[in-house]
Amino acid sequence: MRVVHRRPATVRCLTALTLGMLALTGCSTDDGPAAATASGTSAAPAPSPDGTAPSTAQSGTAPTGTAPSGTKPIGTGARWAGTKQFVQIDDARTADGRTYLSVRPAQKKPHPQFEAWVIVPGEGPYTEVSMTEDAQVLLSVPLGDAKHPASYAQADFVGRLTARPSSDRALLGYDLSFDGEGRVTRVQSLYTP
Repeated sequence: MRVVHRRPATVRCLTALTLGMLALTGCSTDDGPAAATASGTSAAPAPSPDGTAPSTAQSGTAPTGTAPSGTKPIGTGARWAGTKQFVQIDDARTADGRTYLSVRPAQKKPHPQFEAWVIVPGEGPYTEVSMTEDAQVLLSVPLGDAKHPASYAQADFVGRLTARPSSDRALLGYDLSFDGEGRVTRVQSLYTP
């Protein structure tokens, strides 16, 4: 009786197929240009400082690097223009009459035993986004005073958030609504026990 072993050939074919699919999808493990393109940033012509000819610069970068370390520059929130996002907020500040938030996407899951949410932290850098002057802020426990969301001023929100240790901030989650220009129009904290 003749026994034919095809397993090694099958494994080689599947390995070749997998590698071919990875090459076609443009998967990359480094943080080089491929990763920047995949994350939504692109190169766009921008006038040079002397005004003579356009130069290539990444879109969404701030002209003078005013973003805190560990965050992407101001303006990159435009990628969320017109959407709702669930995020973590690492920091908040007020400058030039406007409120800025350092955010990154996260996930929320219902708590298995309580009427509350469990926050699954995101990964990667924080992005600084600005809030509109009339943005609505709704807070519940632990940032707010009650289980149900109540309205707060932006300055109260910044004060309450920055008063908490950063380890506590990582456990909090927020639903944000963005306008067509990528500015936050509504912040609502999730109730977390």
